[in-house]
Amino acid sequence: MTQQLSLVALLVPDYDAGVAHYCGDLGFELLEDTDRGDGKRWIRVAPPGSVGTSLLLAQADGPDQAAAVGNQAGGRVGFFLQTDDFWRDHARYAAAGVTFAEEPRVEEYGTVVVFVDAFGNRWDLIQPAA
Repeated sequence: MTQQLSLVALLVPDYDAGVAHYCGDLGFELLEDTDRGDGKRWIRVAPPGSVGTSLLLAQADGPDQAAAVGNQAGGRVGFFLQTDDFWRDHARYAAAGVTFAEEPRVEEYGTVVVFVDAFGNRWDLIQPAA
């Protein structure tokens, strides 16, 4: 049997704001933006060079979903973005105004920093140790 995690839904307050942040500020690629009617869209984004899993940007619908935007992991780091060049991406994100929750640090497993996306979700940017 073969299985693969293909999509992770990420609530955003607005489709266009989600695309602007992930594809603009963070440099992700827009893989698909399909109109589904009634104001719904199917939007998939992924980091450059990514294979397999992508994010499905889901516009919050109703007060419960709106309240969960930016807090999908209950305040913990919920997303992990692995890079092949930590300092390149850290500099790019800093120049784009991305908020860092700490200073970069070198751990036994790699170089890492926690950043907060435009909606409040906490992410690790990590380059694994060689």
